[in-house]
Amino acid sequence: MAVIKVESEDLKIEDTFTVKQEDPEEQTELMVLKEETQDLNVKEDKDQFEINQDSVTDEQTTMTKKTRKTRSNDGYTCSQCGKSVAIKHNLITHIRIHTGEKPFSCDQCGKSFSQKSKLPVHMRVHTKERPYTCIYCGKSYCQKQYLKVHTRIHTGDKPYTCTECGKSFRQKQYLKVHRRSHTGEKPFSCCECGKRFHLNQYLKAHMRIHTGERPFSCDQCEKSFSHKSKLDVHMRVHTGLKPFSCTECGKSFCQKQYFKVHMRIHTGEKPFHCQQCGKGFIQLQSLKSHISVHAREKQ
Repeated sequence: MAVIKVESEDLKIEDTFTVKQEDPEEQTELMVLKEETQDLNVKEDKDQFEINQDSVTDEQTTMTKKTRKTRSNDGYTCSQCGKSVAIKHNLITHIRIHTGEKPFSCDQCGKSFSQKSKLPVHMRVHTKERPYTCIYCGKSYCQKQYLKVHTRIHTGDKPYTCTECGKSFRQKQYLKVHRRSHTGEKPFSCCECGKRFHLNQYLKAHMRIHTGERPFSCDQCEKSFSHKSKLDVHMRVHTGLKPFSCTECGKSFCQKQYFKVHMRIHTGEKPFHCQQCGKGFIQLQSLKSHISVHAREKQ
């Protein structure tokens, strides 16, 4: 049986994050996105897995005793799931996954952890300490793995590659989400209408349709929006920014969809067709207006 390092459930980071619709991968700076625990290097020294023996319950003590009997030349084996670890302290820490024990608590907010090493990392939330600084741009982070992910923006490193299409990503979570485009998986379902989404943040944004929530407000005219991306587009009304320019005639647009419709004038594309006469149109609104003509003819 192979010796496997303990993976800590406490290293997971909440999976909510903001994704820019046009280019999700470029929004690393805005995301609160954590790598899965198997990507993080967990030290196995005594300090990291120090055990608070006074907090071990009778049930946990019994489980530990049972597990000790299964020790072999390969290390220590968990009697609950069969996982093997090389160090005894790691085994006792691992058992907390099954017992749910979290003996190390924050005196500021009460949050508890199964490993002592995770408590001082958590305390940086309260102290605002950010000891890990990017050598390229100076941005600081509270955890080393966040800096590691951020640095890939500067280095261009994309170590996670899709086996289906070859596209590469900076973070493993991006790859995990991308793979849903191949599998069709949509694990997040709306409890109101049943519509499903492949990302949790898309579901949260969708729920605002039902709740009417518009948390993103314009500081120029106080108009509010359900999505931040819509607020960003709206702000171009005030700034006059028109980032989408036609290479054929030079005309510029504030929204990509307006630019896309305009380009059909040059390409001749008419994707919207009348089912009654077959006439084509470059935009849906023109088709709707045309259909009303047929309706009046029948009257």
